[in-house]
Amino acid sequence: MRILDDLISTLDSDGTVGDVRQGPFWTAVVTRNCGLASTPHHGEQGGTVLSDADVTKMIDKTPSELIGLTYSDNTLESAIGMATINSLLEVDEGSCVELNAADFIEEAGRGKNLAIVGHFPFVNRLRESSGETWVIEKAPREGDLAEEEAQRVLPEADVIAITGSAFVNHSIEGLLSLCRQDSLVIVLGPTTPLSPVLFDYGVDVISGTKVVDPDTVLRQVSEGLTFRQMSGVRLLTMRKQ
Repeated sequence: MRILDDLISTLDSDGTVGDVRQGPFWTAVVTRNCGLASTPHHGEQGGTVLSDADVTKMIDKTPSELIGLTYSDNTLESAIGMATINSLLEVDEGSCVELNAADFIEEAGRGKNLAIVGHFPFVNRLRESSGETWVIEKAPREGDLAEEEAQRVLPEADVIAITGSAFVNHSIEGLLSLCRQDSLVIVLGPTTPLSPVLFDYGVDVISGTKVVDPDTVLRQVSEGLTFRQMSGVRLLTMRKQ
């Protein structure tokens, strides 16, 4: 996972871990900042329990130890690693704008072949405005394609939107390798690291989340709120220059 190696090499991992929460939808880690990552759904690759059994043990680890979990085949551990990475990123907000990623994808994909990796709540809306629309999912719903279809459809897509959860299940590099050089590639969602390192791997637009009220977000993670129900966050997007 060269993309993870390069991303981690930019981080200052000195310091301590202040909190670790893993709710049904979101995982949060507090170091210098609060970072989020998607909690894998029950039954996804990698098992349903942490190998350390009790998540409270994680707070005794160093940030470097938690970062190392990003490489774990246990996706619950990998989610903690990605949330830690996001908690250590120093986001250049001057390079970001606040916008709704769904609106951006809708406009960029209008009349074009659009591939979406991950069944986002707004996919039906995008199907109405784009040309051919493919939704690729690990757990396909009606109208979705299985993940194996990525090899067929991504090279055909003009606009490609990839969930940041692909970092957690380690599929991100493989997905990016299937994208044409002339396609517009967007990685989005709270798991997405707001780091220009992604631009080196063919990503054109990075749409992620910055936690601005950690206490509120930690409570909401523990309460099992979905992201659309959460407050205390800002949606930030940076684009390759």
